[in-house]
Amino acid sequence: MGRLDGKVALITGTGGGQGRAAARLFAREGAKVVGVDLKVAGNQETKQLIDAEGGAMIGVEPINLTSVQDAARVVDTAVGEFGGIDVLYNNASAQRFRPFLDITAEDWRYTMDNDLEIVFPVTQRAWPHLIERGGGSIIVTASLAALHGRVTYPTVMHATAKAGLLGFVRALAAEGLAHKIRVNSIAPGMIETPALDAHMDDDTRAQLAARVPIGRIGQPEDIAYYALYLASEESSFVTGTVLPVDGGSTNILL
Repeated sequence: MGRLDGKVALITGTGGGQGRAAARLFAREGAKVVGVDLKVAGNQETKQLIDAEGGAMIGVEPINLTSVQDAARVVDTAVGEFGGIDVLYNNASAQRFRPFLDITAEDWRYTMDNDLEIVFPVTQRAWPHLIERGGGSIIVTASLAALHGRVTYPTVMHATAKAGLLGFVRALAAEGLAHKIRVNSIAPGMIETPALDAHMDDDTRAQLAARVPIGRIGQPEDIAYYALYLASEESSFVTGTVLPVDGGSTNILL
C-alpha cells in the first residue's frame, strides 16, 4: 500500500525541479498524477520517467496557468481521465529579480502574474471537485522570501507575491474547514534546480552551501517528501500552515 493509493494528484510545474520530484514520488506512492507545465519537452520527459517506474501520469502541456481557459482544461482533464481530484499541488511559478529602482511595470506584472495570481484560476476550478470528493489537500509553494528580507539579492517583487500567497493559504484554509479541504504552504530555502544551476559555478555553490546551517543546498526531493506528507492522510490535523524547508536557515543564525 502506498501513502497516496487511490488519490488523484494534480501537480503544476512538473517539467523539472521540485514539480518533477513530487510527480515521481507521488506516483511511486500510488497516486494518479496529472502533471502540468508550460515546457512541453520537460513535462513529457517527466511522464516517461514515471511510466518507466510503473506509475501513472497524464501530461498536459503547454499550459499557461494564468489563463482561466487553460486552468479549466487542466482540471477538466484530471476529472475526465481519473474521475476527480484529491490533491492540488500549486508548485509552478516564475519570477524576476531586480533592484527596486530597476523594476519596470512589466517586471512587476510578470512576477505578480506568475508568482501569485497563477494559483487562483486552477484552485478555483478544482475547488468544487475537492468538495465532491469529500475533502482533500491543497499545497502551495511559497518562499523564504515571504518570511524575511535578504541582503544577498533583491527580492521585492518575489517577496511581495509570495507573501500574498501566505494570506491566500490562511484565508482559504478557513473556508476549507466546512468541506474538509486542508490548505497548506511550503516555503523552500535554497534548492538545487535547473534554474539555480544556470546561475551557479562551483565556487558560488560552495558559498551558498556555507550559508545553510545544515551544510548543503537542498534537493528537489527534500521539498517533495514534505509535500507527500501534506498530500497524505498523515497530515489530516494540519491546515493553514507555512513550513520553511530550508536546512535551518530561518531559525538558526550562523
